[in-house]
Amino acid sequence: MQKRQLGQGLEVSALSLGAMGYGRARDLPDRADMITLMRKAVERGMDFFDTAEVYGPWTNEQMVGEALAPVRDKVKIATKFGWDIDQQTGEHRGGVNSKPAQIRSSVEGSLKRLRTDYIDLCYQHRVDPEVPMEDVAGTVKDLIAEGKVRWFGLSEAGAGSIRRAHAVQPIAALQSEYSLWTREPEAEIIPTLEELGIGLVPFSPLGKGFLTGKIDVGTQLDASDMRNSVPRFAPEAREANQRLIDLIRRIGENQGATPAQVALGWLLAQKPWIVPLFGTRKLERFEENICALNLVLSKDDLTEIAAANIEIRGDRYPEEHMRRVGL
Repeated sequence: MQKRQLGQGLEVSALSLGAMGYGRARDLPDRADMITLMRKAVERGMDFFDTAEVYGPWTNEQMVGEALAPVRDKVKIATKFGWDIDQQTGEHRGGVNSKPAQIRSSVEGSLKRLRTDYIDLCYQHRVDPEVPMEDVAGTVKDLIAEGKVRWFGLSEAGAGSIRRAHAVQPIAALQSEYSLWTREPEAEIIPTLEELGIGLVPFSPLGKGFLTGKIDVGTQLDASDMRNSVPRFAPEAREANQRLIDLIRRIGENQGATPAQVALGWLLAQKPWIVPLFGTRKLERFEENICALNLVLSKDDLTEIAAANIEIRGDRYPEEHMRRVGL
């Protein structure tokens, strides 16, 4: 699989597999299938995997650790700290907590659950407005010096926080939502990353499934589906946003590619230091997505997408979650 450089010398496969949707419940019926999928991803050349302490909490890291332990020397594992999780019980108390003692406790727990002596890329999951960014970066800097962490990252942080953290401990990657229907990072974040030499790992590159072209205004989501709370998935928003799907489907048909491949190919064409992070529970979808690496969108394709200037309807998070991004 093709490789890409993030910041600070971190080289990874050009696509990353996110495990957020795996192993979040102890009785997950297809847990064994998810472990198999991750191992097959390694066989196909992927070496960059993403999890977080809060997914579960803890059950996701445990599963990722089990899946990747036999191939630990072949992969790079990213995980995250920063939510207020009781380090004894695993209770997620809501809100954020990036106090230095909490960071250290979170990292120690992640190391055990991931069955490893070091974390390749350790992100702060959300900025904690109560803890100076210099203290957060300084704590991670110490963990790097101790060999417990190799690279530092931030998630959904604003440009000011990125600069403050980077001045203390150089950042390898920012993880934030960026896709054909989430273009806000282009205004300030991407120029900041380019200036500082930081890579971007965009999550939800397929718009939580919408950019695959398999969801329309008539699609019935399961009552437990978190997308029911996302304004962008309201029926009227889905109907308005179908214009984007029509565009990428037309471009894909000319290229012999699926809408998902066009969406990933567009991201890969933006900057050489962008590594899209997707999630899937099915091997066939994994195979479809990695074939985006073979898709080369033409200058005319990229110009057509840019010229369409399609306005996306609806926020990407519920209001209370939007307040936690860009700090």
